[in-house]
Amino acid sequence: MTSKLYAALLFLFILAGCKNEKKAENPAESPTETAQTEPFFNISLAQWSLHRAFQSGDLSPMDFAKKANEMGFEGIEYVSQLYNAEMEKYESAQVALDSILPKLKASSEQYGVQNVLIMVDGEGNLASEDETERNTAVDDHKKWVDAAAYLGCHAIRVNLIGPKDKELFKQSAIDGLGKLAEYGASKNIEVIVENHGGYSSDAAFLMEIINAINKPNCGTLPDFGNFCMERENGEMWGAPCVKEYPRYQGIEELMPKALAVSAKSYDFNEKGEETSMDYSKILQIVKDAGYTGFIGVEYEGDDLSEEEGIKHTKELLLKSAQELN
Repeated sequence: MTSKLYAALLFLFILAGCKNEKKAENPAESPTETAQTEPFFNISLAQWSLHRAFQSGDLSPMDFAKKANEMGFEGIEYVSQLYNAEMEKYESAQVALDSILPKLKASSEQYGVQNVLIMVDGEGNLASEDETERNTAVDDHKKWVDAAAYLGCHAIRVNLIGPKDKELFKQSAIDGLGKLAEYGASKNIEVIVENHGGYSSDAAFLMEIINAINKPNCGTLPDFGNFCMERENGEMWGAPCVKEYPRYQGIEELMPKALAVSAKSYDFNEKGEETSMDYSKILQIVKDAGYTGFIGVEYEGDDLSEEEGIKHTKELLLKSAQELN
């Protein structure tokens, strides 16, 4: 090989190497740039998303962890009322829980899902104006604090229902919720209030109560829906809404004390977007607040099957997370 031919071949080899280096460095073609980033939150499944299946008997609440695992969830959020039929088989609520909880815990461990929280319903009004009734409600909630601690949950979600007089409601709520939070602290369990109708859906007012209690384990569970403050004929549930708190404002106001978040959904368009709310806008609010915990999928629509609604909600959460700043 002549020296001139050798030099020419060497030049071509170097030139090809430079082109390959530039191609690998092209940001548009870099695998680290094109790969989707992980969301800033974990995703759990709220048991209420499957409430029709549980209430009809098509699915046992004892198989919740198994079902969540099959659907690809890493965490689960129990709903106390969905175990009523199971608990009625026993002589008392405590005997029932002593039997049911070990099975639920074993199931969650078997299927590798994290127990996140328990949504507690039907245990009395923590903001009742009657002190005896209020204290009874506090005591009746305590078994669920104990249940959450046993399962390894971080919190119980409670409702805040009380008198129509706003100032009386506030003082009663501070007392009842504060007492329950004090008990929760002794078990290392957070007590969180969801915007769930009535005064609890008045975000600014609810924050006044939470801030007055001023306990680190007493906070909020902002739900993307549930901002109806008043319904026709004074009904608490079911009737058409006549007064609603501004959704995005409410979520932003609740986030500073948020210890859990619920991704409510009702209906979807052909693009897979929720028709009544902007998920990207809501998730930006959640992210800007510094929240990095679980967001629970809670489908409540009628047009899709429960499983399809859950799937659409989860996909929308992940898609929206990719669009955030």
